[in-house]
Amino acid sequence: MEFVRQHLQIMARTRGPIASARRQWEVAPVAEDVPVVAGDVHTQGAEAGHDAEGFPSGPCDPLVLTEYGDHVAVSIWNREERPELKLFSHGRKVQKFGRPAPEIEGLVDAIGLSPLIVCSVEIGDRGLISAFVERWHKETSSFHLPVGEVTITLDDVASLLHLPIIGAFHTFEPLHVDEVVLMLVELLEVSGEEARIETTQCHGAYVRLSWLRDIYQRRCQAGHWTVAAHAYLLHLLGCILFANKSATHVHVVFLDAFRDFSQSGSYAWGASALLHMYDHLNDACKSGDRQLAGYITLLQCWIYEHFPSVVERLTDPDYDELSPRACRWIATKASLKSISASTYRQRLDGLRIPDVCWMPYGEHQAVWEFDLISCFSDHL
Repeated sequence: MEFVRQHLQIMARTRGPIASARRQWEVAPVAEDVPVVAGDVHTQGAEAGHDAEGFPSGPCDPLVLTEYGDHVAVSIWNREERPELKLFSHGRKVQKFGRPAPEIEGLVDAIGLSPLIVCSVEIGDRGLISAFVERWHKETSSFHLPVGEVTITLDDVASLLHLPIIGAFHTFEPLHVDEVVLMLVELLEVSGEEARIETTQCHGAYVRLSWLRDIYQRRCQAGHWTVAAHAYLLHLLGCILFANKSATHVHVVFLDAFRDFSQSGSYAWGASALLHMYDHLNDACKSGDRQLAGYITLLQCWIYEHFPSVVERLTDPDYDELSPRACRWIATKASLKSISASTYRQRLDGLRIPDVCWMPYGEHQAVWEFDLISCFSDHL
């Protein structure tokens, strides 16, 4: 992917903003849940953004946090009701789908995406994640906490997920529906009529995850393993790495990354996951947004690792130390406690430097080494 910027800040209390980039994978409208957009509840806050004195108990210099007037923090300060975010996490779809057929399992592993099959929490903690999203700021690409600014880094991605963070970026070009049909015909070996019916049903350059599962099963039965791998990998990206708010669709443009398997293994999938998560956080911290998509597991397990005093965590007693760190955490309906965002908000308000685990992966570096690229904290 061609990125104008990478949010690759080292975890620290930094101040410098990181440049923003347009999302190159969300290039067409998708049939998805429409967010409940609140009215203009920030009129007073937005007007304050043009005042040299800034915001009450907020930034005194509005030139730094330029979009603070539309931030959810203004609503909270004004004591306006803020529902907990609706989370779109599709890890259970992957778990039910199962591991790839033995004939393509080595291929999925060589590309570097096999950790995605097992690195998914079952349930997202809405209260916990909502409380953290309230403190995310697009301009600095970081969570603003009492201990300073903290963010998810490439080291977190590498340690938690074991995804490659160094490599090439694939450029996803916007696709016309006719181009999508041709790609489906070529890479999934469906008829032009079937491809057009599917894209028409999805209202654009998308296909249903359920349709992909059916294609995968049919190609496995026919022994067309390359095509089966295409379907499996696109399903994996749609459920995990590039999950959107539709809960049922995936953009066909990602299929182009698997046109040449010899190149697919050279991509920095971990950096892509981080950037995609940042972009969804940028949306979710706005006052009118009520939903969060992206790789929820990455965010939730990052919180588990660094903020033990904020959330009660449950570890898997059968965790294999050689596995990605995200696999050590259990998040099920039975294990998660119904703690509200307001309670987590109070815990974050009382956060102190000793409460944060700044370097949680020391023992894990014997399994997955720290890479110096994780220290990158400038514009690209």
